[in-house]
Amino acid sequence: MKAQEYVKSLRGKSAAELSSELEALRKEQFNLRMQLASGQGGKTHLLRDVRKRIARLKTVVAQRTEQSARNR
Repeated sequence: MKAQEYVKSLRGKSAAELSSELEALRKEQFNLRMQLASGQGGKTHLLRDVRKRIARLKTVVAQRTEQSARNR
């Protein structure tokens, strides 16, 4: 999935769905780090991809928070 498509899909989700998505990404990131540390990590590029997806998700959450603060 391309980055723009991923961000569009995030914008269509509720706050609870975004929270659960962030939790799932954090677990995936942890598992990838553990695999890398134990010498099983053959796909090191996945760690970078997960980190970027987490950053994109946090950006969408921050934008929503900022927008709701402006609307008050």
